[in-house]
Amino acid sequence: MAEKGKLIVISGPSGAGKSTVVGKAIQGREDMCFSTSVTTRGPRPGEVDGKDYFFIDDERFRQMVEQGELLEHASYVSHSYGTPKAFVEQQMNAGMNVILDIEVQGARQVREKMDDAVLVFIIPPSLEELRHRLEGRGTESAETINARLQRAREELKEASLYDYIIVNDKIEEAADEFAAILKAEHCRYCHRKHLLETM
Repeated sequence: MAEKGKLIVISGPSGAGKSTVVGKAIQGREDMCFSTSVTTRGPRPGEVDGKDYFFIDDERFRQMVEQGELLEHASYVSHSYGTPKAFVEQQMNAGMNVILDIEVQGARQVREKMDDAVLVFIIPPSLEELRHRLEGRGTESAETINARLQRAREELKEASLYDYIIVNDKIEEAADEFAAILKAEHCRYCHRKHLLETM
């Protein structure tokens, strides 16, 4: 029987390099998947229901919230988004490690509902470096960058919620740390005590 997968929650300031670190760490691994969210917004061109998102209406979303079917949920620009508990548990029971890339508020909701979730906070080496990275994108105004830096300062104050902190200074090292966290989590006594019973 496949070992049950873990739910790995990833958070961190915009520009910290979360997607790059996680993408490098899980490259070539078949035991990893990203969670698929539900949303009340309509599909964009090329988006596939059940792959990019589960597209649902407002009424169904309200039902899911009321019936406790979402691990976390939030609203952005008049649309709602959430993480369906059933999908995550189905993937984990099949042996998949499910990655959930969400903000601090969502991570707090997940912690309350799944206390065995593994929370990882990815940060830049400094706020100065974060500013440099955001400016390097060349896609945002100075005002937007300052707002992102202020948001980053607020998020850093919430870091005690997390189990692990990865400093993304060098991508390869940060990716190695993420992979090491995953390996260590699967070696926990609670996941391997059944092996002792057969000895």
